[in-house]
Amino acid sequence: MTIQWFPGHMAKARREVSEKLKFVDIVFELVDARLPLSSRNPLLDQLLQQKPRLVILNKADLADPQQTRLWQVYFEKAGFAAVAVSSHDAGTTKKVITAAKTALKEKIARDKARGLKPRSIRAMVVGIPNVGKSTLMNRLVGKKIAQTGNKPGVTKGQQWLRSGSELELLDTPGILWPKFEDPEVGKKLALTGAIKDQLLHLDDIAIYGLDFFAGYYPGRIAERYKLTAEQETLPAVELLMAITEKRGYKDDYDRGSELVVVEIRQNKLGSFTLDRYEEMGAGDSEE
Repeated sequence: MTIQWFPGHMAKARREVSEKLKFVDIVFELVDARLPLSSRNPLLDQLLQQKPRLVILNKADLADPQQTRLWQVYFEKAGFAAVAVSSHDAGTTKKVITAAKTALKEKIARDKARGLKPRSIRAMVVGIPNVGKSTLMNRLVGKKIAQTGNKPGVTKGQQWLRSGSELELLDTPGILWPKFEDPEVGKKLALTGAIKDQLLHLDDIAIYGLDFFAGYYPGRIAERYKLTAEQETLPAVELLMAITEKRGYKDDYDRGSELVVVEIRQNKLGSFTLDRYEEMGAGDSEE
């Protein structure tokens, strides 16, 4: 599956990120904890250059906890500060501010040595669509001020938001790269909802999801859809047919595909991580 999707507002967002970097102390790079590498924008390393960065693994409540811990260490070894959060957790704001202070400890120490008065940390928040940027912003500022939605690309402009006295945030629209060179990345993003469903064949995504769960989390499909262990070992296409029939949809496989994709996204099959550290994290970081 090759997906090309690069709306004009995303090209504009790239320019705005470059222009606004000089106004911030640190960049908060938001990624989906279920796919910490695949939800990163490869262009950001070029755009952000040497600006201090905090990688925020968001939606950690939806991800495999063991995998999240491994990925957090991976980013720290790559030279970035990293923190795993759930935007619905009341303790998220404190975790993010503490991690940002740690990432900026040298700058804070220099400013103190120069006799400068402490001021709030100025941060830019960047990330691809649907990694939960707006929900995190609302959590950090303590009220619903950033527009949210389940569809990618809801945030369209830039705005400054204040989080108490310690943090000022510059929101940016979601940025996606022009082309997915790796079809596997496209499938992962599609399964988690980072790509608009209108651009996809949901049966392909459902089959990909079923294949993944059968391989990495055996037993969950059979448990969720009341199938036998033998049925769960069927090829994914036949497995989708079995689920569709089990739910009473007869031969409406489009409806069955939508059910599977939605329930995976809603964690009805349990928490999961698509980017497996043991397969993708080994070896040297690209950074």
